[in-house]
Amino acid sequence: MVGETFADKPRGNNYIVYRGEKTRDFDLKLQMKIEKGGGGGIQYRSVTGVPWTRRQPAGQPPYDLKFMMTGPQADFWFPVSARSASYSGQWYSENTMQGILAYRGQVTQALPGQGNRLVANIGDKQALGGFVKVNEWNDYEIIARGGVMMHIMNGQLMAVFIDDTKDSANNQPGLIGFEIESQPCNISVRDIWLRKFD
Repeated sequence: MVGETFADKPRGNNYIVYRGEKTRDFDLKLQMKIEKGGGGGIQYRSVTGVPWTRRQPAGQPPYDLKFMMTGPQADFWFPVSARSASYSGQWYSENTMQGILAYRGQVTQALPGQGNRLVANIGDKQALGGFVKVNEWNDYEIIARGGVMMHIMNGQLMAVFIDDTKDSANNQPGLIGFEIESQPCNISVRDIWLRKFD
């Protein structure tokens, strides 16, 4: 699958949503490549139909919420700046107030009734960026078991988020999908493999 946006046609977030399965515990493996700039990611345990919280580009028709995804995301960005270069691999909560819950290189945990806390470091965020291939195919793996969600790129563990609040939206079965945002951008996905455990 290939998604592409163009500098002369501003668009907000766009998603391809796989509606064949809702899953909570799984292994997801695939290959992704990002070119030109921009970014996106892999949505999982996500839902559609939730009102959108971010502004969309001027002049664009209203978003069709049945295609807009809310929930956990494994980020993947083209390194056009030091900031965007550090996104790939991190744990991000799309279209919620939670935002980034585990930066690349972190293991974080959310306990019931408490905020998110750092429990371990995997490695330096910038050094781990050396495992991300630019303009080439990257192996991306997501492992989700109960409240534990791990992002792995090219064989390297990038981020872990542990959500110990059982009724959290992050711990519910949901949809898998792919996001593209910003422009210009070209994201390709291939060799998708899913193993469910629920």
